[in-house]
Amino acid sequence: IIDGGNTFWQDDVRRGKALKTRGIHYLDVGTSGGIWGIERGYCMMIGGDEAVVDRLDPIFKTLAPGIGEIERTKGREGRDPRIEQGYIHAGPVGAGHFVKMVHNGIEYGLMQAYAEGFDILKNANIDALPEDHRFDLDIADIAEVWRRGSVIPSWLLDLTSSALAQNATLDNYSGFVEDSGEGRWTINAAINEAVPAEVLTAALYTRFRSRKDHTFAEKILSAMRAGFGGHKEPK
Repeated sequence: IIDGGNTFWQDDVRRGKALKTRGIHYLDVGTSGGIWGIERGYCMMIGGDEAVVDRLDPIFKTLAPGIGEIERTKGREGRDPRIEQGYIHAGPVGAGHFVKMVHNGIEYGLMQAYAEGFDILKNANIDALPEDHRFDLDIADIAEVWRRGSVIPSWLLDLTSSALAQNATLDNYSGFVEDSGEGRWTINAAINEAVPAEVLTAALYTRFRSRKDHTFAEKILSAMRAGFGGHKEPK
């Protein structure tokens, strides 16, 4: 059995043990790539017995994005070649979804950083500022120029630039931002490990707040979620 959804990793551990007593192998596969994965391939984080993962390697290799045009990282010579193809055997049952859980927690933080930055740019011309400190900025153009040679490019920025180019005010979004669970699980893991996770925690709490008060930052978040995952705001 292969679970390729966003399952809680502790459920994987429990199911893996139960299935093993019946002679059934179980793999948990954290899958990233959103709705575009069908065209680009999926980044996969796999948990399970090594022999089973190796036997099913042709499946994962077919679904993975491959090296593509991404520049190869210096110093990786002699390491597992599957990593550059876009998939990893992360460890035993549960490890795949654990790694994907943290991936999604990081995603929350990255999205929130972009959203807050664009909100600051949007409000740079408010009346509360001294007149000579106000800037009427074209945030759609700023998003686009940041894609080209800056130190903060990413697919999330690509999606943001596209959304702003189509509608600079994002008035087609309310700013109501859902969370799908992985962010909460990541924070719980941080608590259990006594690891400070201020940014990821704040990003999760901002999503809670968005369901009451909507800012432009939350519209940016909604636009990114719609772009990479086809997530629609609740009516």
